[in-house]
This record gives sequence, C-alpha cells and structure tokens, in this order.
Amino acid sequence: MNILVVADGTAGDVHPLLGLSSIFASQGHSVTFFTNSVFAEVVERCGLRFVPTGTAEAYHALRARAAVTNALELSKLVWKSLINSVRPVFDMLVSEADDDTVIVGHPWALGARLIQEKHGVPLVTLHVSPATFLSAKLPPIHRPFPVPLWLPYSVRSGLFWALERGVVDRVLGPDINRLRFELGLPPVTRIYGRWIHSPQGVLGLFPDWFAPPQTDWPPNVSVTGFPLFDEGNLRSIDPETEEFLAKDLRPVVFTVGSSCIDEITYYATAARAINALGLRAIFLTSQELPPSGPNILVRSYVPLSRLLSCARAIVHHGGTGTVSQALSAGIPQIITPFVYDQFDNAVRIERLGCGIQLDSGTLARNMLPGLQRLLESVEIQQNCIALRSKVDSGPSACRKALSVVEKVASQAMSQRA
Repeated sequence: MNILVVADGTAGDVHPLLGLSSIFASQGHSVTFFTNSVFAEVVERCGLRFVPTGTAEAYHALRARAAVTNALELSKLVWKSLINSVRPVFDMLVSEADDDTVIVGHPWALGARLIQEKHGVPLVTLHVSPATFLSAKLPPIHRPFPVPLWLPYSVRSGLFWALERGVVDRVLGPDINRLRFELGLPPVTRIYGRWIHSPQGVLGLFPDWFAPPQTDWPPNVSVTGFPLFDEGNLRSIDPETEEFLAKDLRPVVFTVGSSCIDEITYYATAARAINALGLRAIFLTSQELPPSGPNILVRSYVPLSRLLSCARAIVHHGGTGTVSQALSAGIPQIITPFVYDQFDNAVRIERLGCGIQLDSGTLARNMLPGLQRLLESVEIQQNCIALRSKVDSGPSACRKALSVVEKVASQAMSQRA
C-alpha cells in the first residue's frame, strides 16, 4: 500500500504522525511524509521518504510573528499561511497518488480532502487532540469561545451552530470555496464541524478514557491511543544530563514546547519556585537563560519518553504529546495553557485527577503554591499511578491506527474493482 502522510503544524502535530508512519513502514507499506522543511532531518532519521510542503524560513517567520501577537491575530496568520499552501500540496499529492494510494492527514490538510473529492483517493483524517471535535454533548474548551457544560443541550448545540455558520464558515468559506470552484467542486458549509473530516474514516490519536467519543462527533471515528513518539529511540542523552538524573532527588521538568511566549520570564518564575521549595529541575528551552545554580539543568531538548521516568512532576503548556508522555510516565502535571487545544487538555487532566491548571497570566504568584500543592497531593499521585497502566505503548496504539487505515483503503479499492 502506498501511504501519503500529510502533517501540518508544530512538532506537537508532526511527531505523532512520525510515530504512525514509522509503524506503517515497518509493516511493509511504502510511506511518503509531507511536511515543512524544518522537520526534514527528523523525517529522514525515521527512514521515511520526505516531501517538503514549505520552507523552514517561512516556518520560523510565522513563529516569530506569533510571539508578538494575540490569539485572534495568530489564527489569521496561520490561516493565511495554510490556505496559500493548499493548491501546491494538492498538486503534489496528485503527482504521487496511484491506484494503491491512501492518504493520512491532519484535518487541516485541506489539499488531501480536495483530492479525495476530486479524484476519489481514499483519505483518513486524524486528530492529535480531541478539542478539534465540536461537540455539544461534551463541549471542548476553546478560548475565546467557551461553551459551558451547565447550559442546556439545545443552547449548547445552537451556540456551536452559530459559531460554525456565523463565524467559521464566513471566515474560511470564501477561500475554500474559491479553490473548490477552480477544481469544479460545489461549495461547502459546516467546514470545521463536518467537511474537514473524511467521511471514510477519522482517527482520534488518544484513548477513550482520555476523551470518550460523543454521539455528535463526525461518523466513522476510531480512537486508537497515544502514539507517544518523541524521538526517544533516535537521540542519545548527554553524560551531564544522565548524571543529573541519576541523583536521588528526582527533578521537576519544565517545558513550554513550541508555544511562543516570554520564556525568560516564565523560567525565572519557575526558578524562584524551585529554589524556594528546595527542589531540583530541568528546564527545556532553546533560549539562553541567566545562570540558575547547580540544582537546575537547562537543555534545548531531551525526549520526554526518556526523561519523565526519572522526574517527579512536569510543568508544561498542555500540548497533547506532553500530556500523553506524562500520563505514560505516571507523574503529576501542572498545565499552564496559552493557546488552542491546551485549555481543553488541561481540563481533561483535572477531570482525571492527574494534575492542576494554572492561569498563564498569574504564574508569578501561583507557581510556587501550585507546585507545592501538586507535590503534596497523595490523591493526584495515586491517580497518576493508576492511569499509567491504562496507557498503551506507542507501537500498540500505532498498529491500531494502521488497522483503520488498511480497512479504509481496502473498502475503497473493493468499490473501484
């Protein structure tokens, strides 16, 4: 089978698809990975054929602009970048597809959705985070459009309809329907809630105990577990880090992932809390930080799958990849969400009793008491240990996803026969 994987976004979006693709390839399938050039090295380390969909310069320029703008303006910038890439990616996929092809891609891999409709190439849409499913039954937490669960179901449903038709369709519709007109396809509505999801198959890359499927999710959704890929089997840990981790007092890990924030202020706040509590810490950041003492180690990157087994807790931004690694390691989490699905993931971790959420705007006064409360909570620690046994291994989750992809491809090919 010829599998074309289309990944868009930051490392938190791309890494899970690399985990899937590695398993696809290990099972004898031909895999081509489409993503931005900034990820070329890691794609090639995975032994996958790589096709660039954008330049590293454009990727870094967008991240730099994101650091100095608000969430609404950031969404506009991301959308402009995304829509400009749709037709080029569509053309690339057309040139790569044959009768034995199935495409696997993020919901915003719009070129993949268009080639499915235009040329009948089977497509499986996959979701790294459950927050991308609009559900009035169990509303995802989105800022600045929260839909409280205490509202009657009919009101919640009406609010989502108004959001989708009155806001999302009006913003995204003209660009998408212009492309559809060029391809001879009819216009679409309900873009976010329905159209971006493949009618042939949708994967949720998380377990059902983390996000129970809802009856108003799109049809044909299968949840398969966390891929848990973070280059842990591709990178070595330097001797200084190994020595730091080997000491008796386990460190607290701090990371903001690929979030664009004032990291200097964030880590200064973290250092004050760590020193006040007499703890040790590892800060994961590419920023040049001020000297912080022998109890704090700064690294640009260490695979969490190898780091968290030696950690006491983690403080992070709330990306699904980091959330899943912490659940797999069975350690408590403090989540300080900044954008997008991070708020929804934070609430899910609180519901599971595996951590707490701190408002990113009040960290200066809340980091220390929050960290102290987290580390002193026996209940949170027990919940983390109990859930750790429910997390499937990454390869196991990826094989479940592959079975869905193979089924979609088989059904499509039998219909063509």
